[in-house]
Order: sequence, then C-alpha cells, then structure tokens
Amino acid sequence: MTSKELFIETYNKNIRRPGAEKLLAWMESTDFFTAPASTRFHAAYEGGLLDHSLNVYNVLISKHYDPAGDDIESFTIASLLHDLCKAGFYKTELRNRKNDRGEWEKVPVYAIDDQFPYGHGEKSVYLIERFMRLKTEEAMAIRWHMGGFDDSVRGGSFSLAHAFEKYPLAVKLHLSDLEATYLHENRSE
Repeated sequence: MTSKELFIETYNKNIRRPGAEKLLAWMESTDFFTAPASTRFHAAYEGGLLDHSLNVYNVLISKHYDPAGDDIESFTIASLLHDLCKAGFYKTELRNRKNDRGEWEKVPVYAIDDQFPYGHGEKSVYLIERFMRLKTEEAMAIRWHMGGFDDSVRGGSFSLAHAFEKYPLAVKLHLSDLEATYLHENRSE
C-alpha cells in the first residue's frame, strides 16, 4: 500500500464528518500528496508532507490516544490535516551548488511561494473549515501545533499556554509533531 493509499484509507475510516469527502477531493486537486514538508529542515522531498502527516498521526495514536476517553475522529483530523497550509506553499527553483568535483551546477531546490500569507496553524484551520466544521479542541490543536516555534507566540502572548491548559489534544499534537519532525524524519530523502 502506498503512503497516499494509507492516508486516504485512514482518513475515510476515521473521519465521517459532513464535508470530509469534499475536503479530500480538494486536497487531491492540490499538491498535498506530492509536496515537501519543508524546504530543507525535515521531509524536504517529494511526498514529504504526506509522510510527515502520517508520521504525526502514528506518533499521536501510538503515544497519546486513549480509546476509552479520546475521539479517534478528532485525533485523525488534527494529525493528518495539521499542515494542510503547506498545500500549494512550495515551488521548485534552480540554485547554484558545488558538486562533488567542486564545480558549480544548477540544482532544483524547494522554495516558499506563499500565495495566501495567513499564518501557519490558522491557515490550516481556515482551509479545513472551508469544507468541514472543526470542534474547538481540533481547531486549537491545529492552530497551536507549532508551539513556541510559531511567530505569533514571540512577544509574550499567553494564548498558547491557555490553549495548552484547556485543550489536551493541542499539547498531544504539538508533542507528536515535534517527535515526528526531529526524531523520525531526515532533513531530506
């Protein structure tokens, strides 16, 4: 089974909310399944965003999901869709780089091409809610999944701390995103 097939199977099995089918159809019309997860930091290769989303799902479910009290649909939505904002976010361009022989050559690299600069987590929430309503806990988890790495946190806002105190899924998604990024994913393919 390919990563895309696994993603779609997991999505369809666990997400039954009205609008979920339209959201998935929209995702398939974008580069979500082929985009990198970053330009050079983690999963910076074709399909890296898909791999990263599945990695976050796997960490979140294996380490933080309690079937007795947690909602599998919410955990699936938060993990698989937390970086939806990266669909249509990257482009490929050529840059000069020295090869093994010390000669300059043009190589393709990923670069950011943000056509809708709305913020990271909030952009994912916005895109999801164009098709499907989120529960408050899901929106908070997706919005704050970057934790202190989010630019809006710098400067002394207590919103992150309040979100983490009130919504355990937000903490669990942040921890899963960190683990997937720094412990399970390489900088490139």
